[in-house]
Amino acid sequence: MTKIILNVLKQTPGTFSLAALLIANSALANQVSVEQLANAQNTNTNTTNTTTQLPVEAQNDAASEEVEVPGDSRLQKLKDPSLQIPGSELEQADPMGQVTSVSQLSDVQPTDWAFQALQSLVERYGCIVGYPDGTYKGNRAMTRYEFAAGLNACLDRITELIAAATADLVTRDDLAVLQRLQEEFAVELAELGGRVDALEARTAELEANQFSTTTKLNGEVLFWLTDTWGERAGARGVASSEDDRTETALGYRVRLNFDTSFTGEDRLRARLQARDIPNWSSRELTNTLMTRLGTDESDPDDTVVLDKLIYEFPVGEKFKVIIGPQGLEVDDYQTILSPFESSGSGATSRFGRYNPTAYRGPDDGGLVVQYQPGEKWQINSGYIAGEPESPREGQGLFNGEHSAFGQIAFEPNPDLAFTVNYVRKYFIKDEVNVTSSTGSFRARDPFNGRRTTADNIGFEAQWRLNDHVQIGGWFGTTWARPEDGNNDDDDDITIINGAFTIAFPDLFKDGSLGGIIVGVPPIVTDGGNDDNLKDPDTSVHIEIFYRYAVNDFIAITPGLFVITNPNHNDNNDTLWVGSLRTQFRF
Repeated sequence: MTKIILNVLKQTPGTFSLAALLIANSALANQVSVEQLANAQNTNTNTTNTTTQLPVEAQNDAASEEVEVPGDSRLQKLKDPSLQIPGSELEQADPMGQVTSVSQLSDVQPTDWAFQALQSLVERYGCIVGYPDGTYKGNRAMTRYEFAAGLNACLDRITELIAAATADLVTRDDLAVLQRLQEEFAVELAELGGRVDALEARTAELEANQFSTTTKLNGEVLFWLTDTWGERAGARGVASSEDDRTETALGYRVRLNFDTSFTGEDRLRARLQARDIPNWSSRELTNTLMTRLGTDESDPDDTVVLDKLIYEFPVGEKFKVIIGPQGLEVDDYQTILSPFESSGSGATSRFGRYNPTAYRGPDDGGLVVQYQPGEKWQINSGYIAGEPESPREGQGLFNGEHSAFGQIAFEPNPDLAFTVNYVRKYFIKDEVNVTSSTGSFRARDPFNGRRTTADNIGFEAQWRLNDHVQIGGWFGTTWARPEDGNNDDDDDITIINGAFTIAFPDLFKDGSLGGIIVGVPPIVTDGGNDDNLKDPDTSVHIEIFYRYAVNDFIAITPGLFVITNPNHNDNNDTLWVGSLRTQFRF
């Protein structure tokens, strides 16, 4: 092989000699025949000159026969201290002189001929860019395998230039340097190729066959400072002249999610929660459900509870199944378009988050199936029981209170989306909450605790006008009836609610959100056989808030919402609810 190359050097112009010397390809140290490279170069290069141009960055060095070593070269940056053998980190206080054969050394020193020769090639061809951090620390030696890796990179680079007919001619001295380096590091080049092949095979096997079960922890902490202003609301048709009974309060909520995956595509979520945020709706405070905050319930004695235990997994490419005995909620697995739906980072009021009759109901444990027939469509359906763990008569998974729902979501383009959903709810005696504690007391429990069934239809739309303005809203209708065996169709009452929303994403800062909500909380508009069930007046909910993203993990949200004619009773004065919510995520 050496004899053939030397003959080519003597008889062939520099361009053919360069092709004859290059033996490395992308597979590391696989030999390429002299004839193949010479033919490739002969096809694309004019051979009338014995020396021609180098790439622009190396032109100034072409005429020099001596190899110069810049003080901070790309080759030096390639060296990683973590790859050094013991003792190689010692400073070279008395560098060794040049020796005839590099193979006599266990390491390649910066003062060695081979080191300097390859360094010169690196500077001319730019074939090594160094380690990811782009640094070289100290005057350290390189192992022979590190050196061979650098040499192979240069060989590959020069081969690519020839194949692309972009390489200009080099001097015969450079050709001789390449030949000598290949010969002296032939063993290392071959062994590196084998190591890389084995590593690639092992990596492919791991990626195809192995998944390690992992559990990830993420959490959220809310600090909620809040107060109300205005006289306590009176009952239906009655005005109250009592002064404001509320005081400024500071509450909290803590959530820890433990998400475990067994296949890489599924998720088992276990959530621990503790919270104590004031509920302004109690009789001794504002006496209206319309003042409730986005998340205002308290866990018993401020204890930590298991809030969720849910497992979800795909079935084929278009289906997902969600099942859980605890914390499976109606709003978790329907498509909610409202940008204000999050209890921790959305609207500050309970009503302002989304349609309460469409996305709330008796829920705790059950089954949900999601189906996506195409990119623009999503179909969700589920059955969720309120007390699935109870073995008592009239309760349990199938005979107790429950919600059964179906939803279709359609997105004709990335800026416009619609949803329509139907939810059927059943409430056991004395556990009736048709409107999920929003709107008037009459709308929540129209039949004074009697078993009740409610059919609910909801429509929602969102339209993004541009990157910083999005408008939308919802409308919901509910038909509720008592279930005591003595009712007829005329006993059905009608409840409606709706809202118009404007969102301002990235307002003043990326990740921030401004919001305006104007709507009518659930109101009884038709009392069926009993006109006394109808709410006499209409309340209006007006809300404004701004979520300021301090960074990716902290957000501060001041918010204010106003309720006119609380309890749909124009005898009541306007109520104001202010909040300052701070969210921490990790």
